[in-house]
Amino acid sequence: MECIYRLFEQHPIICTDSRNITADSIFFALKGDHFDGNRYALQALDAGVAYAVVDDTTLPPHPQLIQVVDTLKALQDLASTHRRKLGIPVIAITGTNGKTTTKELTAQVLSAKFKVGVTSGNLNNHIGVPLTLLRMTAGTQIGVVEMGANHPCEIAALCRIALPDYGLITNVGKAHLQGFGSLEGVCKAKGELYDYLAATSGAIFYNTGNPLLCRMVNERNPPKIHPYGIAENHAAVVCPSGDAHPFLHLTVEGYPDIRTHLIGNYNTDNVLAALAVGAAFGVSPDAAAAAINHYEPSNNRSQLLHTARHTIIMDAYNANPASMTAAIENFAQLPATGKYAILGDMLELGAESATEHAAIIALLKEKPFTDVLLVGTQFTQAAVGVLFKSFADIAALRAYLRQHPIASQATILLKASRGMHLEDIVPEL
Repeated sequence: MECIYRLFEQHPIICTDSRNITADSIFFALKGDHFDGNRYALQALDAGVAYAVVDDTTLPPHPQLIQVVDTLKALQDLASTHRRKLGIPVIAITGTNGKTTTKELTAQVLSAKFKVGVTSGNLNNHIGVPLTLLRMTAGTQIGVVEMGANHPCEIAALCRIALPDYGLITNVGKAHLQGFGSLEGVCKAKGELYDYLAATSGAIFYNTGNPLLCRMVNERNPPKIHPYGIAENHAAVVCPSGDAHPFLHLTVEGYPDIRTHLIGNYNTDNVLAALAVGAAFGVSPDAAAAAINHYEPSNNRSQLLHTARHTIIMDAYNANPASMTAAIENFAQLPATGKYAILGDMLELGAESATEHAAIIALLKEKPFTDVLLVGTQFTQAAVGVLFKSFADIAALRAYLRQHPIASQATILLKASRGMHLEDIVPEL
């Protein structure tokens, strides 16, 4: 690994996609279910990479090909070596809901004082975490790394790569149940971050208003904790939103007024988490509040969009029972007329899928929305005998909206799992 690291110091850009090559970089020939990067290693060299790391021994000898046993492990080992040499504090963030928003807010707050290396988008898996670390440079002062998982032992593996000094679990809920099996399975899997930090004398940020997280922390009795939440010294108050400012508005003791650009009171915990991390690292209250206020969400998360005819609350990047319920409850409280809920299936719920979709249907029946449109096989099955309109797929929903456009000046909630591609209906709105 030291040999590869010395080459990385000379060529500090990593590529894993032969279709998007940067000259003088190092190409890692990763493999997946439907591709083998080894097949494109020579092509990558022709395109200008300095070296290609491969694990196919049938490739012809070449001075710029570096043979390893496993390219993915080589990438992860390189990232871990780089992280050790950087010697900077690293904060790991995971959770069922809100981890990407919390990661973005935390990085925004810390950037008021430090040069921050942070996960790009949601590159939070066994490939994304190493790439995040390898993009950090000698000038990076602190790292914020998002960790995602849909099976046991994945967070533990990511911790062995990123070696975090601090960790934060946003919350634990029913998601990826096909991989975790149950809510207790989710707790155990996400708790692998706490396990690592407790074993390495790391520090844990946790929300004291979340009973599950309190239980998980108490079970491990970590030596260093940073509690936060509405019940803590922040004494946060969620202020009413209105038509002029429909975003989350908070007053937090010791901080200037916090007026975010986030839709949904469920983002309160995400904001308080970012403030807690900032405070622990000496970011002033004024600077932290300003950073939160300037943050603009993207990538279909808690966004407010305006089309020529409608106002859209776009929250279609992810969905599970907890986040779907929170989005519906928040939408119901929003002061607006002509409210339409357009919801897509919550994926990867395994044996509990039918029950959880039926529960969302029951919740929707209690809300005075102008109309509800549902898309996906799970919602379609759950809505049998219910007056809500349901559609098998996005194409059917788009066709319906073209023929039956929603009356102008509506406020529309879009919420679904990413795999539903619910954002594709925006052109019809």
